[in-house]
Amino acid sequence: MSEDVGETEDSGTVDAAGLFGVSIDCEEAVHELYHYLDGELTDERRTEIRIHLDWCGPCSGAADFEAELRKVIANRCKDRVPDSLIRRVAEAIDEESKHHHDEH
Repeated sequence: MSEDVGETEDSGTVDAAGLFGVSIDCEEAVHELYHYLDGELTDERRTEIRIHLDWCGPCSGAADFEAELRKVIANRCKDRVPDSLIRRVAEAIDEESKHHHDEH
């Protein structure tokens, strides 16, 4: 492989190890992508994945796509509880509290 950092071998490994230490391959990065996006990795592992994503366009694109998709889903899937239901639940809680308080 050439000395240029960021070039990808046929095996899918981005060689940034010369500058950054441990290097992971694309399969490893994609396998842990959801854990990475969820913040479920150790700081050391997050750094390894981040370095790979910084140097690997295809994996970085996949990570960006997944992160954006999560934002879209989160924004679109917010259930709006009707105000009338909120009032009815609050009234039921108040009524139950009064009954409980009257019994003691």
